Parts: sequence; structure tokens; C-alpha cells
Amino acid sequence: MRVAYQGVRGAYSEVALKRRYGPGTEALGLAFSEQVFDAVESDRADLGFVPVENSIAGPVGVNLDLLLERPIYAVAEDYLLVEHCLLARPGTRLEDVKSALSHPVALAQVREYLNARKIKAVPEYDTAGAAELVAGRAVPGEAAVASRQCAAEYGLTILAEGIQKSKNNTTRFLAFVKAGSEPRGLKREKTSLAFSVKHKPGALLGCLRRFADHGLNLTRLESRPIPEDPFQYSFFVDFLGGTDAPEVEKALDELSADARAIKVLGSYPVGLRPKE
Repeated sequence: MRVAYQGVRGAYSEVALKRRYGPGTEALGLAFSEQVFDAVESDRADLGFVPVENSIAGPVGVNLDLLLERPIYAVAEDYLLVEHCLLARPGTRLEDVKSALSHPVALAQVREYLNARKIKAVPEYDTAGAAELVAGRAVPGEAAVASRQCAAEYGLTILAEGIQKSKNNTTRFLAFVKAGSEPRGLKREKTSLAFSVKHKPGALLGCLRRFADHGLNLTRLESRPIPEDPFQYSFFVDFLGGTDAPEVEKALDELSADARAIKVLGSYPVGLRPKE
């Protein structure tokens, strides 16, 4: 099975997908999230696997937008407890480190550790990409904040581990297939949905009331701007219940009274959240 993800070897997305689907899974790393969706739509990959939210940084907007725009269907969710490590070329001592490269979100999560050691934070596009840069250009005193797996992938030394402020730093991922290619017998326990509302008083309240009326527990609610329609928004909702359940079918039927556009992003088994 080939699974597409955004990033290079050692990225947290690759770590999560191989933990879920097995170390023998063929992981196709791509530079941009758009390319992950392209790979699934063109059958270059069987699955796409992207982060959609982090317990500290919040939603991953680009991936939510793509889930709404593209003809795909989410079939699984997964969680990864993120552990940031400080990595450097062999022979580098912790006291020699002057700068650390990583994704801005990762740098924010380890700010206290870096500040306490007077290490300069240097933003890069990707955590694993930062590790690859450090390994390849041999700048004295340079390190990367990335996964433990990046040390093995790029021949780096782990100078410190678990350096993030929050030990419960968790990222949630969705796996998706091309629309219409959902596996038979898919267990549907949780549903992701996006909708926009009609321009009238109480429309959003009316939409949310449909879920309450049918006893559906919302686990997430957030809004994203609609680029083609300035100052209008799409609302992303997760709730417990599958699209094959009668109460969900009724709620979705009634939702159209106040919603002007509805898309079911996927219905899938509930993923297990990791413990610290």
C-alpha cells in the first residue's frame, strides 16, 4: 500500500502513518499538501495522510481547506504524541549549539528550552527538512528540532529529547481516499462535516440545533473563510456518530433548512488518543 504525506523522511506525518499502517508501508513524501491530494486523486497513492489539528497550535488550515475543496473521503483518524528532540551532527556538544532550525510551530513549542540555553530559533518549512539541512551543510553550532526518527534518517546525534513545554503535545491526522473508493465494511463511528449557512438571522444556531436535537455530541467546531466569498465562512464540525446511523441521517436531512452548502468529509472509526 502506498500512502502519500507532506514532508520528507522522518517527518511526524511519516512516523504516524508507519505506526498506523506498519513499517513496510510505502510512504510517498511530497513537498506540498496539494500534491498529497493530487496523488490520491490520480491513483498515484492509495491513501493520503495529513495533519488536521494540533492540541497546542490548533487547526491546520491548508489541509482543512483541501479536504473541503477536493473530491476525497476520510476513512480514518489517528493521533500522535509529538516529542521534539534537539539533533546535531556527530561530535557537536550541547554547549556548542548556537542556533536551532525547525518549523515555526515546533520552535514555539520548545521556546523555553531554547531561550534558557540562549539558542537562536531559525524558522524552516519543515521539521524533518530542517534536520536534512543540518545534516547536509555542516554549519558549526547548528542543530535542528525534529523527531527522534530524523536522527537515524540523517545520521544526527540526539543532544536532548522531550524538549517541548507540553508533554501532551498531540497531533490529529486524517487518512483519506478518492471519493467513491471507501473500503467495504468501513466502521463509521465519527463523522467530519463542513457547511456554510444561509444569510439570515439564527442560521448558524439553527444548524447546530439539529445536532443537539438528535443527540449528536460535537467534538470539534471551527470556522474557515471562503476565499471566493469575502467575509463568509465554512464551519467544520466533527461529531460522534456514523453516516449510516438513523439519527445522523435525520440531522443531515434537516440541516439543509439553514445550511446553503453541506459536504460530508468522511465517516470513520474513532481513533485512540495517546497517553503521555
